[in-house]
Amino acid sequence: MLLLEVISGERLAKPERGKMRVHKISNVNKALDFIASKGVKLVSIGAEEIVDGNVKMTLGMIWTIILRFAIQDISVEETSAKEGLLLWCQRKTAPYKNVNIQNFHISWKDGLGFCALIHRHRPELIDYGKLRKDDPLTNLNTAF
Repeated sequence: MLLLEVISGERLAKPERGKMRVHKISNVNKALDFIASKGVKLVSIGAEEIVDGNVKMTLGMIWTIILRFAIQDISVEETSAKEGLLLWCQRKTAPYKNVNIQNFHISWKDGLGFCALIHRHRPELIDYGKLRKDDPLTNLNTAF
C-alpha cells in the first residue's frame, strides 16, 4: 500500500493494524482494489498468493504497478517510456549473437536478452560465449 501511495501520489485507505493473515489479506485486497480502480487489469493475482509469498505473482504485480504508475505516463519527444525502454534494450543487445529484442514478451523467453544486458554492463559476471540459444533454462538461471 505504501508503494502504491508513493508511486501514484495518492492516498489509499488506512491499512489494518493486525499482523494475522486475515489482516494482511485485507490490506493486500485494498491495494488490489486501488489498482483495479485505476483501470489496471491484474489477471490471476489474488491477495492470498501475495500474502503466502508467491514470488512470481508478487513480482508480476510489482511490474504491473511500475508499468502503470511510473513508466506508462512518461513520454519524451513523442516516444513513450515503454517504447524508449524497448529501444534501449534493442540498442544494448544489438551486437550480441542470437538476441533479437522485439517486445517485452517472446523476445526474452530464451534468456539471452537478459544475459546480454548483464554482460553489456558487467562482462565479468557472465561468459556470454558459452551460452546456447537451445538452453533457455540455463540462460535464465544464469541471468537471475
